[in-house]
Amino acid sequence: MDRFEFYAPTKVYFGKKQETKVGEILEKSCYKKVLVHYGGNSAKKSGLLDIVCNSLKEHNVDYVTLGGVVSNPVLSKVREGISICKEENIDFILAVGGGSVLDSAKAIGYGVMNEGDVWDYYLGKKEPKACLPVGVVLTIAATGSEMSNSSVITNEEGCYKRALNHELGICKFAILNPELTYTLPNYQTESGCTDILMHTMERYFNKVKTLELNDQFAESLMRVVIMNAKILKDHPNDYDARAEVMWAASLSHNDITGSRTYGDWACHQLEHELGGMFQVAHGAGLAAIWASWARYVYQEKPERFARYARNVWDIREADDIKAALAGIDATEKFFKEIDMPINLHELLNRDITDKEIKELSYKCSFEENRTIGKFKVLTIEDMEKIYMMAK
Repeated sequence: MDRFEFYAPTKVYFGKKQETKVGEILEKSCYKKVLVHYGGNSAKKSGLLDIVCNSLKEHNVDYVTLGGVVSNPVLSKVREGISICKEENIDFILAVGGGSVLDSAKAIGYGVMNEGDVWDYYLGKKEPKACLPVGVVLTIAATGSEMSNSSVITNEEGCYKRALNHELGICKFAILNPELTYTLPNYQTESGCTDILMHTMERYFNKVKTLELNDQFAESLMRVVIMNAKILKDHPNDYDARAEVMWAASLSHNDITGSRTYGDWACHQLEHELGGMFQVAHGAGLAAIWASWARYVYQEKPERFARYARNVWDIREADDIKAALAGIDATEKFFKEIDMPINLHELLNRDITDKEIKELSYKCSFEENRTIGKFKVLTIEDMEKIYMMAK
């Protein structure tokens, strides 16, 4: 087992009506002025924004609001938030929404507390020294950003999507009320379930000697998400299913199912370019690319894919190669069952062009300056082949 670090300091408030505590939480921590950051109209229409703001008022916590975060959050909104925070002397950022809002909130936090252009930190040119503290009232189970160090931002100039992973960006607290996810469209719910699975699968498919405990955590989490994703397709207001999925999202990306450092992450890198260029839902993009990646790389360690097939999908096949392929097929069948795309045509509702595939590969390789993946190291030529397989 390789060396790893585990750090998960976020305080979680889980269950019904926990969002009403936000003012109390911030008052006890002595924060004076909060940026309430949110997405579109759903937070307003549902009444959640009013609940949050009223709670802040009741506990004498001053605040300003900034909405308008979109799926695949953009750099221009981050820069707007940075300006507001500096002008208003904000000392805490409260994200009210899903992973996109939280990614934007973290980026604003980095931009306020570090010199220069925040984009340089996402490009890896500089390392952040601090981040304005961030908390979240979560409205979608998906990215796990509420308990991870991750933030992903899209620069509209060139449609580049880049990540910054740093422990400074880990949330101080996360409020998780499964009821807040009831109003999500089915596509978003199932896209979220896919993203949860992928956060564990990126860690699970590795080439190091792993801990049996981590593997069994991972396999159990995947089975639970698969089961409840099917339930939520037909019963979107099933509280227990929502609760299982919401908690799985947090645990899937806080390293309890395996350390990020020895995970593969190639599918996430391949999907980031799809999200940057085409503004697709992240989980849906992962579903569209995963099986092509899996079929391209599985022979590097077929016994790992075979274990996945047997322990997650209950495939009774003694031969590792046959079991591995059956597990990939089962995963693809599941994605179809929950109405996720399994290729790029289904994702984009049109044929992708060879020119677009070359552009995706070029961007994913950081203009031919990097490889991706650890299960199998992928060059720009490999990336192009996987995108082509996924057409």
